[in-house]
Amino acid sequence: MDKIAVRLEAEAAPGAPALFLRPWGPADAAGLVEWCRDDALRRWTRTDVDDEAGAARWIQEQQRGWAAGDRFAFAVAETHPGAADGRVAGHVVLKNLSPGSPSAEVGYWTAAHARGRGVAPRALRALTDWAFATFAGDGLTRLELLHQVDNAASCRVAQKSRYALASVLPAAPPAFPLEGHLHVRTRDV
Repeated sequence: MDKIAVRLEAEAAPGAPALFLRPWGPADAAGLVEWCRDDALRRWTRTDVDDEAGAARWIQEQQRGWAAGDRFAFAVAETHPGAADGRVAGHVVLKNLSPGSPSAEVGYWTAAHARGRGVAPRALRALTDWAFATFAGDGLTRLELLHQVDNAASCRVAQKSRYALASVLPAAPPAFPLEGHLHVRTRDV
């Protein structure tokens, strides 16, 4: 798939601009370092970015996923009139995708400066629609969303994006020190 040609859009919300989703690129490294300094983001994600070299490695990993066709990561940017490219407000990803498998996983985070404006649910809905439309022919019918049980904000994002709570997963330290929620969304047929 040609990642350059993929650009998704999400409508504006009351008090928040429209969003566009595009693949991550090298020009995003400096901003990524800034966003990853946020304690809340570090608590809920496994993004290990401390400096521009780490950001460059992370972005290269996202690009490898596009090339391999098993991980499709998008920078989520807000549109602003007269701006060629908006400020990145978050990240969404379709991952663990394999040909013939009926399921894959989604993930997301929102930069601190953009929280509370519906960025994550709007971006996740756009990613979900794209994933089901793009990979239906490969058999994709189910998307899974996982988060730690005490991450109430992620639970709200899942609910707003029509991902139903399917089960509570046992803790799996050290990566998942607490129980988790498994939310599921199936393709509308």
